Amino acid sequence: MSNKKYGECRCCSAKGKHRDITKEYYHNGLREVFIDNFIDCFNLFLSTHKQLTTLICSSCVSRLRDACCFRNLVVNTERKLLEAVGGQGQPVFVNVPVDESSPDTEFDIKVEQNSDIKEEPQDSDDELLGLDNTVDDDYDIDLDVREDLVEGEEELLARFRSEVLDPLPTRHTLRQICPNYARHLDLLKGITVFPRTLKKLLKENESRRPMIAGNVYITEKVAQVVNATTLLKYSNMTPFKSRGRKGFLCFYCPNIFESATKLREHTSEHDKELINGILKTYITESLVVNVDVTDLACTICGQFLKSLNEMKSHLTGVHKMKYYSEFTDRLIPFKLDVNMFVCQVCECNFETFGAIERHMNVHYRNYICKECGTGFVTRARLKVHFGNTHVGGAFPCEMCGKMFVTQLRLKNHINSVHKMVKRFRCNKCSERFTEYVYRQKHLEDVHGVPSIKYKCNVCEKSFSRRYNLSMHMKRDHLEEKNFQCELCPYKCFSNKQLSMHMIKHNGEKIYECSVCKKSYARKKTLSEHMKIHNNDRRFACAVCGQAFVQKCSLKGHMKTHHLEYNLA
Repeated sequence: MSNKKYGECRCCSAKGKHRDITKEYYHNGLREVFIDNFIDCFNLFLSTHKQLTTLICSSCVSRLRDACCFRNLVVNTERKLLEAVGGQGQPVFVNVPVDESSPDTEFDIKVEQNSDIKEEPQDSDDELLGLDNTVDDDYDIDLDVREDLVEGEEELLARFRSEVLDPLPTRHTLRQICPNYARHLDLLKGITVFPRTLKKLLKENESRRPMIAGNVYITEKVAQVVNATTLLKYSNMTPFKSRGRKGFLCFYCPNIFESATKLREHTSEHDKELINGILKTYITESLVVNVDVTDLACTICGQFLKSLNEMKSHLTGVHKMKYYSEFTDRLIPFKLDVNMFVCQVCECNFETFGAIERHMNVHYRNYICKECGTGFVTRARLKVHFGNTHVGGAFPCEMCGKMFVTQLRLKNHINSVHKMVKRFRCNKCSERFTEYVYRQKHLEDVHGVPSIKYKCNVCEKSFSRRYNLSMHMKRDHLEEKNFQCELCPYKCFSNKQLSMHMIKHNGEKIYECSVCKKSYARKKTLSEHMKIHNNDRRFACAVCGQAFVQKCSLKGHMKTHHLEYNLA
């Protein structure tokens, strides 16, 4: 065990992990204290002031040992020479360092071969990079630790000298030993790398680098690129990025085509060898390619296949193509028919491409929301979902005081209501609109584009937006009532309905009639009341012709005077 400390060397000021000159160590079975060696060898007394460093580097230790050995060699030689000439001359008194446990024991000092002394560099860059350019081959053993060594271990450790083992690489020798690693270090110059960044990268690498057969590790990005390239290269499927208002966007170039037929003709002109290079430009979290699988066939043998999964099995089983099945799929299959889009997994029909593209999140759950378990194809969609659904807050509009739960909804409100930003542009002309519904109405009235209607499978109702159809199914047919009043057994479908109900319990009558001064808690109730003063009798009896202001009054009239018609 070593008891080194980090600091500057007392002799050469080199920074690093060094020994203490005041502590005792064992080298080749001999006890040594470096501060005593300075006194014995050079008659030099080093101060041990608390503000001065008491450390010494391995290079200076080697020099000090060589000096002590040379001094002892000269003293022993001189003694032998004097004994050889019959004791002539004056005796030489020598202070030889010995073990305190046996003060009378004399030691034969063996002559050590001279070796090149390697000085520690003053530059501390290697230490910052974790590279130790000094070779410390002597084992420093404290007195209380020395007893734990087994028999013969001390002699074994003493066999290894500094000139035997190769030194660790330095910044200068690193370019010859490992040029790629040195190149990476150069790229990191001037960049601050935080511990949390390294922790995140290590955690991601553990989850994204499973071991494949043959102890070969492969990243998620590489595996997905290989899988997508194999399927696109050896099949006739047509890749495309997405579909906008103007049409389908080509996977290879920025061209846009109105129909799928023109897209297929154009895509056939591109070289499939470019696929791998294009896929590498994607980041892992957004690597998704939409493909048209109409009349799907293998380009190697010409066999027609029904689905994308059959194509995977065919290429891997028949043609022995490389495919990493343990990674998530990044090709989303579509059949680009003219009037109807059919899901290739569950065969559900959709009237717009946007609707079926959102629906594919159900089948390709590459990223899962931790709060509600909803799956998404890309991480970007997951982030949008999380921000709009699970991130609560109160964001007031400074112009009208209306509150919003997210910053995005507040921004959309300001742009559409107060700034009147017309972000919806007609793809037939230069007109722009503030709302999606206004653009759709413009397309119907001016350009004759048939309106998109989402029909209910239970009743005859139809809606212009799929969201409205979904709400209709939950409210009217499934009769979902997830909001309950805390003061009474009342349940309702939406939070808005619950807010309107709570007025009955704690609402103040702040809406006052300007004619009769009667007050109401709801503005809508006041509007109904004003029809009495305006004599707005829009509800007429079909039997006798009597008209009423409110519909409830007409119903009461029918029950009282025309019960036979009411029963019919």
